[in-house]
Amino acid sequence: MDLYKVLGVSRSATKDEIKEAFRKLAVKYHPDKHSHSPKSIQDSATLRFKQVSEAYQVLSDDRKRAHYNLTSSSASSSSSYSHHYRNASRGYGYGYASSNSSSYSYSSNNRNYTSNFWHIALRLFSTRAFLLNLAFAG
Repeated sequence: MDLYKVLGVSRSATKDEIKEAFRKLAVKYHPDKHSHSPKSIQDSATLRFKQVSEAYQVLSDDRKRAHYNLTSSSASSSSSYSHHYRNASRGYGYGYASSNSSSYSYSSNNRNYTSNFWHIALRLFSTRAFLLNLAFAG
């Protein structure tokens, strides 16, 4: 699922454009608006509303958006990104997920291992604790 397509905006969209697109789609697919519709329409509108809400939650936050752009352009799929951030609330915060997250698993594919290695190294070396230790110890 491409979050930009869900909201109907381009990758270069500003926060205001993302917010406006979200508001229009949220009003259109809000479950309360479809409370008297048939069950199938209610379910599809609720699902679409959840997708729109998730897309807005990720694309309106600069850190999550940068991570999404990084992972969606690499070999990872956006669905593993969504899975990663749904599990992040059980992790350490700052986007780190629990150990069962699929975005940090190593595979036997050497290319995937290298990609994950650099991704993990970048995450490690850009953490606040590491940078503070480097500044004061260096």
